[in-house]
Amino acid sequence: MADIRVTGKDEPEEAGDDADAVLHPAKAGVQETEKPSAEAVPSASQQSVKPALVEEAVEAPASDAPQAPAAPPVPPAKPFLLSAAFVCASLLMWITQGIGLNMVAVNIPQIQGGLGATTAETTWLLAAYMAPNVSLTLFLMKIRTQYGLRRFTELGLLTFVVVTSLHWFIHDLNSALIVRFFSGAAASPMSTLGFFYMLEAFPPSKKMSWGLCLALTCTTLGAPLSRIISPILLDAGLWQQLYMLEIGLAMLCFATVYTLKLTPIPHQKVLEKLDFISYPLIATGFGLLAMMLVVGRLYWWLEAPWIGICLAVAFAALALAAAIEFNRENPLINIRWLTSRQTLTFTGMLLVFRLVLSEQTAGATGMFQALGIYNEQSTGLYWVLIISSFMGGISCAMVIRPGREAYIYAVALILIMTGAFMDGHANNLTRPEMMYLSQAMISFGGALFLPPAMAAGLMSALKNGPAYITSFIVIFIFTQSVGGLFGSAVFGSFVTWRQQHHMRALYDQIVLTDPLVTLRISQLSAAISKVITDPAYIQAEGAMLLGQQIAKEATVLSYNDLFLLVSAIAALTLAILIIRRAVFPVIGKLWRLIHGRAIAQPA
Repeated sequence: MADIRVTGKDEPEEAGDDADAVLHPAKAGVQETEKPSAEAVPSASQQSVKPALVEEAVEAPASDAPQAPAAPPVPPAKPFLLSAAFVCASLLMWITQGIGLNMVAVNIPQIQGGLGATTAETTWLLAAYMAPNVSLTLFLMKIRTQYGLRRFTELGLLTFVVVTSLHWFIHDLNSALIVRFFSGAAASPMSTLGFFYMLEAFPPSKKMSWGLCLALTCTTLGAPLSRIISPILLDAGLWQQLYMLEIGLAMLCFATVYTLKLTPIPHQKVLEKLDFISYPLIATGFGLLAMMLVVGRLYWWLEAPWIGICLAVAFAALALAAAIEFNRENPLINIRWLTSRQTLTFTGMLLVFRLVLSEQTAGATGMFQALGIYNEQSTGLYWVLIISSFMGGISCAMVIRPGREAYIYAVALILIMTGAFMDGHANNLTRPEMMYLSQAMISFGGALFLPPAMAAGLMSALKNGPAYITSFIVIFIFTQSVGGLFGSAVFGSFVTWRQQHHMRALYDQIVLTDPLVTLRISQLSAAISKVITDPAYIQAEGAMLLGQQIAKEATVLSYNDLFLLVSAIAALTLAILIIRRAVFPVIGKLWRLIHGRAIAQPA
């Protein structure tokens, strides 16, 4: 990313804004100086990732008119211990953001008992958190640019600590919903801070390789780490212990940003009046869409009329925002660039990858929970996911170079396709340790894909100018945050549909006059026959237990269908990638060769 240098407290500030300045700031003559106050940061969700690092590269204004700027000297590398401190600070920010996002999602049964709510009602806590979180990065980016990084970071973290502390006062579902809504908004700077601290640890030549890859790898820690530590916290007390950890982490982050200062970034006046009209519309659209994707399958899409109303309002708000932005001189998001063929192709690739990576949350974890295997029995699997993600991120950092994106995508798709296919042969005796290899392959592939995709998208936006960065952020928000929710909603609905199909098919094969069925009912009811003498009740109890086994088998079969579907999507995407990158260029060359010879021949 951009080379940020501190040359003096009150010296003038200059910053390049082209792509070469991002990758080679010393060559491009990029120089930024510290101001008395610094800038702030936007952020986001979990399963969610927001490309805050791209802002660092481009938000400084180009110098007014230097005719022949001299290239500043390359700053010396940071001492090892200082770089390690920045890496640890980044890790702390990501862990805090990931735990805040995922702690409710992975402990819904425990939280619903404490609040006296149903599963569907408790899931609204996640929806309330995501509603402001998925879009606030856009507006925070402009606020950060105008008011300074350090000032906004410290105020943002202070707000985060205060709002997180409000969890002490939760006593019912209504108060919990209010606190979670404000927690989602207050947590928005966290992922951006995670990016900034990781990038600060590396010299300019390694920001787009090691810095980018490690920062994006850290985004995958939230869900598995939350599942690992949740049983320990619940053993120490009630569900309130989950929030006590979040409060403690927030205070550690607050101390970190005051102790370990980021290099300031120049700021300028960028907020416009129309931003205060466009952003509320964008926030309404993204917020309603995120909420419906979280709770839609629980109330079922076609059975709750308010789901359709909310989705209609969301699309109407986004359409109105697009109409406003389309005619602005300095739009918050550039609609023309977003709808270009290259951008749509890039968006589709990101969305497909985010969709198939939902296999881990909506697939393997969901299947084990349906089999009665919860977090405390799956700790080993989640450690495997964390380790394989770090291995994938480190491997990506070693090989990532401009022009290698297609090869990295292909390797990632092959790993995801193979891992999902291996998972597609599970049964009701499958246990977490049997999926270590397949899930490690999927995690490794996911960590390989995201850094080159983000770097390629950033370079594409920079070719058109710094103003296109916010439009790139919209793509990343949509594909990573909203796309992750979309993947979970689609796959969860698919599992429900296939489960009903398999249950009907299995029940059609059950005939009470079949001797094997009668024998199985007798075996299942043998345990209660010693204490109950009513034959009719014993047989009914045996039939009920048989029905539970049928439901379990149908559930496993439906998840197998999901795994095979993910594998097929990855295979289809790989085929399209090969055709576009290998077949089409060859056909084009042959066509030009044949056409050139035909023109060269005399009439």
